[in-house]
Amino acid sequence: MTQPLKIDFVSDVMCPWCAIGLHSLLQALERLGDEVDATIHFRPFELTPEMAAEGERVIPYLSAKYGISAEQVAQNQAQITARGAELGFRFDFRSDSRKWNTFNTHRLLHWAGEQSADAQLALKRALFAAYFTDNRNPSDPDLMCELAQQVGLNAGEAAEVLASGRYAAEVRAEEQLWQQRGVSSVPCIVFNERYAVSGGQPVETFMQAIREVVQKEV
Repeated sequence: MTQPLKIDFVSDVMCPWCAIGLHSLLQALERLGDEVDATIHFRPFELTPEMAAEGERVIPYLSAKYGISAEQVAQNQAQITARGAELGFRFDFRSDSRKWNTFNTHRLLHWAGEQSADAQLALKRALFAAYFTDNRNPSDPDLMCELAQQVGLNAGEAAEVLASGRYAAEVRAEEQLWQQRGVSSVPCIVFNERYAVSGGQPVETFMQAIREVVQKEV
């Protein structure tokens, strides 16, 4: 018997481990097949809420934030690239890659979620690929509209959302809600509003967690 499963995926498109976590989760769901009927809802979390519009180069930013050398950043990026490759996702970290302010990106994702969960998932995946694979700015309104159209959403309505400031209050409220629930790092994946898994876990870990959740809910 197929069991319904609600998944709240708290994340930011600036977060490489969120991209890994999502692709790992999707592969876990694919392997589970008709064991579960999952619906994923993406919840906002900003890794760089203080970031100016022009952004900042990734390597100096991470070096300063974590007190590590540029070589250590490069080593971490190499590990992330390898994990992504195992999941069929290509990271292309470059010397000119930048961190960006993603608040408006979260507003557009919120709008996409109001269209459908599938549309929001498609847009999220497109944003990850645009940023990590193609080295594009996911906070750029033109790019966001392009991606919206690419995944079957209305580009004109997307432009209106971005120009108007719609969903700003909703995104702020959701960010505060998940912080109040104890989320301080991402990705945080919450199953049926009760069971949480953190980080870019392997496919098998997600499969085991989902089966345990479903068993408890029967």
